[in-house]
Amino acid sequence: MPLNIMNIVLADDDADDRFLFDEAISEIDVKTKLSLFNDGKALMDYLVLPDTVLPEIVFLDLNMPIKNGMQCLKEIRANETLKELCVAIYSTSSSEEDIENTFINGANVYINKPNSFTALKKAIDKVLKINWQYHTSALNRDNFLLRL
Repeated sequence: MPLNIMNIVLADDDADDRFLFDEAISEIDVKTKLSLFNDGKALMDYLVLPDTVLPEIVFLDLNMPIKNGMQCLKEIRANETLKELCVAIYSTSSSEEDIENTFINGANVYINKPNSFTALKKAIDKVLKINWQYHTSALNRDNFLLRL
């Protein structure tokens, strides 16, 4: 993968959300290669394939069938090869419990799914432009929940 292209994955069971995410990311001024998965099992099966080029960022919905986002997050953090991946939780849930649990289990940022296409583009753009080295070393509850 060329260095100037970010490899991104999104796992979300909602087809409309996947479509809108794909549209939004195509309008952002960051070159990306986006891989889409409709459940957590498909994502995890892909990430552990021997020839997979690991993504720079995994966008992970919490509420999915088969394997939910929390199960994926825990598997990613427990896997020696995957544990350093940057994981952005991307969910409709604004539950303090969900936010706290994903923070404790090692997610890097939490994004409430925006309610407009413009806000979605802004959120994705902000996440893609985070200085992850600084962000992960200085991670705390104040910078965990992405505010637009």
